Amino acid sequence: MKTIAITGASGFIGKELNTFFSTSGFTIIQIHKDDFKNTTVLQEKIDKSDIVFNLAGASILKRWSSEYKEEIYKSRIDTTLLLTKAINQSKKNIELLISASALGIYDNKKHYNEDNASYSNDFLSKLCQEWESTALKAKCRVVNFRFGIVLGKKGGMFKKMLSVFRLGLGAKIASGNQALSFVHIEDLKNAFYFAIENASLHHAYNLCASIPTTNDNFSKVLAKELKKPLLFTVPEFILEAIFSEGAKVLSDGQSIYPKRLEEAGFTFQFSCIEDAIKNLCLKN
Repeated sequence: MKTIAITGASGFIGKELNTFFSTSGFTIIQIHKDDFKNTTVLQEKIDKSDIVFNLAGASILKRWSSEYKEEIYKSRIDTTLLLTKAINQSKKNIELLISASALGIYDNKKHYNEDNASYSNDFLSKLCQEWESTALKAKCRVVNFRFGIVLGKKGGMFKKMLSVFRLGLGAKIASGNQALSFVHIEDLKNAFYFAIENASLHHAYNLCASIPTTNDNFSKVLAKELKKPLLFTVPEFILEAIFSEGAKVLSDGQSIYPKRLEEAGFTFQFSCIEDAIKNLCLKN
């Protein structure tokens, strides 16, 4: 089987992909944060690889001071630039780079797919646009997966919310009317495998379920599944006090359709929020 190098392998998504592909027979090489400080080590790891997953990036769910925004930027753009240079200098022909991006690249005014997109002019959108264009510098097949909110029991937003909702302290965020485009972690892992197996895939793909929801509906469905009340609302001004500009990640949202993935033949196992939450709330 082939060898996959993964940046950001210690994060929630990275760990899930590591386990999934290692149990599927692939050899995994983890590229650590310190490897980007030593280009010789980075090059050696790339030279041993056939495929590269680029998931590196500082969390966006923190307060966005000017210093932290710089960290968010550098942890994505600078590392991706170093990664593409290593790929292009490799003695081995790297087959594929799958690089993370986000649905935050879009504005929140309409329902979009990849072909009728309108990008926002804010920090997160500009970051995603540059992140994708930097990944495309790699002289190999490149797939930029624009992640929706990734739902899984072992990490991310859902793990945190699940514990709160189980205590009966669940709340909708701000108005609750903001769109929420999500992807179940199982669909995400299967999409990565699909990209490896289908050489026709290239450039940008929305990686989100085909039926977006809203924060209000998400909260109601989760509370109902857990048989808990939904009594509270987190006002937007509290989010802004905690996260500063980063509050927009929670109070805004995009309504997105995965047109290119579905046209390529990929089938989502969890296309609606009800099915996703029911699965994630199972005890086993």
